[in-house]
Amino acid sequence: MQLFMAAYGAEAGNLALKLLPYGGLYIAGGIAAKNLPLMQADGFLPAFTAKGRMTPLLERIPVHVVLNPQVGLLGAALCASRL
Repeated sequence: MQLFMAAYGAEAGNLALKLLPYGGLYIAGGIAAKNLPLMQADGFLPAFTAKGRMTPLLERIPVHVVLNPQVGLLGAALCASRL
């Protein structure tokens, strides 16, 4: 699981470099919510920021984990209510 969390963090860092979400990167889904203690351990965040000369940029981007399992349904309901 430590190897998986490091790979997960590295890919999240790649996505953050593509999108530059200065307001924060929000990670939703079962993997992050169910393995929150592992994400807070020493694997995810160091791999997220380990991008060479881009490290200072990624260190300024906050990472948030969405814990609400209904977030997809809430977004769909909001979209439907606006139609």
